[in-house]
Amino acid sequence: MAVGDQTEQNYLPKKKKSETEDDKRRKKIVPGSLLKAVVRPGGGDSSPVDGDQVIYHCTVRTLDGVVVESTRSESGGRGVPIRDVLGKSKMILGLLEGIPTMHKGEIAMFKMKPEMHYAEIDCPVSAPENVPKDDELHFEIELLDFSKAKIASDDLGVIKKILNEGEGWESPREPYEVKARISAKSGDGHVIFSHTEEPYFFTFGKSEVPKGLEIGIGTMARKEKAVIYVRKQYLTESPLLHIDQDLEEVHFEVELVHFIQVRDMLGDGRLIKRRIRDGRGEFPMDCPLQDSRLSVHYKGMLLNEEKTVFYDSKIDNNDQPLEFSSGEGLVPEGFEMCTRLMLPGEIALVTCPPDYAYDKFPRPPGVSEGAHVQWEIELLGFETPRDWTGLNFQSIMDEADKIRSTGNRLFKEGKFELAKAKYEKVLREFNHVNPQDEDEGKIFGDTRNMLHLNVAACLLKMEEWRKSIETCNKVLEAKPGHVKGLYRRGMAYIAGGEYDDARNDFNMMIKVDKSSEADATAALLKLKQKEQEAESKARKQFKGLFDKRPGEITEVGSEIREESKTIEEVDETKDNDDDETLEEEGATTVSTERKRKWSEKAWPFLKNVMLQIGIQLGVVLIGILIFQFVSAKFT
Repeated sequence: MAVGDQTEQNYLPKKKKSETEDDKRRKKIVPGSLLKAVVRPGGGDSSPVDGDQVIYHCTVRTLDGVVVESTRSESGGRGVPIRDVLGKSKMILGLLEGIPTMHKGEIAMFKMKPEMHYAEIDCPVSAPENVPKDDELHFEIELLDFSKAKIASDDLGVIKKILNEGEGWESPREPYEVKARISAKSGDGHVIFSHTEEPYFFTFGKSEVPKGLEIGIGTMARKEKAVIYVRKQYLTESPLLHIDQDLEEVHFEVELVHFIQVRDMLGDGRLIKRRIRDGRGEFPMDCPLQDSRLSVHYKGMLLNEEKTVFYDSKIDNNDQPLEFSSGEGLVPEGFEMCTRLMLPGEIALVTCPPDYAYDKFPRPPGVSEGAHVQWEIELLGFETPRDWTGLNFQSIMDEADKIRSTGNRLFKEGKFELAKAKYEKVLREFNHVNPQDEDEGKIFGDTRNMLHLNVAACLLKMEEWRKSIETCNKVLEAKPGHVKGLYRRGMAYIAGGEYDDARNDFNMMIKVDKSSEADATAALLKLKQKEQEAESKARKQFKGLFDKRPGEITEVGSEIREESKTIEEVDETKDNDDDETLEEEGATTVSTERKRKWSEKAWPFLKNVMLQIGIQLGVVLIGILIFQFVSAKFT
């Protein structure tokens, strides 16, 4: 940027801060309506600002010295000071303006006109019963303390004051296991209980501490020390504290000694990862979240009474770790999900249900079908994929080809979701690739189209034919005559029962490229077969429909509904067409297409059926109208 531009930028007007409701109220203050006299100076030079929690005693007197309201016990109050957050709490205008002028420990007397306290128009604070709100009053304020506040609940029922900063940024949450030293005082300073040398242990989310305390601890970092102020509405019964009905608020002093990360991976309590030794780095930034090469030691146990060990890499593999690439289906799904959320050096205990363990994965000896297992996993380290930043075009295309080849292998193994993820990963990276000349542009465009069609093939195998069509459209929008794009989309149309659209795509193949005529002709034959199958099954279901007389139309409709209830799915013939394979692979998969609902196949014939029903129903209605007209004429 030029120097002149920078200078000009420095003089640009700053964005005006939006006016708050308190700012609007301050504009109503007139000279002489609020007067202050210092009774006892405070200490230090700092004063509270917006966002600070202020703790103060307040005594309200009439101008002749009669006490009408006080927080002090010697003046008839409860002895519990007021806690407010400047800029957040509802306060009378005189204190909103006056308290920010005070220092810690200061006692000041504020003389207020009625409009500065409870007689203010639209005052957010209701006047206490004994306070004459239309009179001038003296407010004696002792500012006990102020500090930065962490607001843990919107209604200010839970506020935290940090005494010592913690380590890292992670905080406990359900269902973490927490160790903390906790002491408690009532709002007037009476000790409820002191912390013991041994930290208190509880499970987050199990109501083992008062709700407000748990909310506050949920904002703390490891080894942080803080005071958590909890008001009555958040003081729930728990094993830690019995709640007295007279208890208005409790101040908990908490030192968060340690917490163990426990994660419910599925949200239903079946797959649980429990960290038993911390790793190196910050969670989750230093975890192998993306596909990586991982090195782990692990021990597998059955969840029976004996905790039978069925494999231990340190014993059964001569202390050699297991090395695998994530995202390729090389380990059970539950195993991989949990290792992706581990830090190097971390040890975790994973409890896994059978459908995420070995029911969908080759079972090791000693593990029966339906077995729940537990793995103790130590993540030794991992290597992230090569960063494409700074690579030349050819190197980028080589890296893309490696990932695509892995995707093709996964596709042939029937792991369509994993294969799709590989293709989509390359497509995301391609968003940051800029070819430099025409040759690079052609290679890049062809590769991108091939990847889109591979994604479409995966979607088709996953029975998401509509998404498969949308993915093919990306290729055909870029290159309308793309033969493989037309073929793949035509097959998706067949899967969705949209036979006319499929026929158009196959005919277009022949029109744009004569060399594709054999493939297109085979596809059209397959299309004709599918149409015949759909029509045959529809005729079978609606057999006898058109043998009914007009007067039996209602009965026919009932018959259709009854027969429809018995229709579930129609078997589809196995697709052995070699053209369904991925580009440049030339290998068929062992997977067969699953069943699809009969309505998708039968729609072309059903349209004719509905048309016939409409015609017959029309004839009946016309007949009824003529009969009524003739009857009226001759009566």
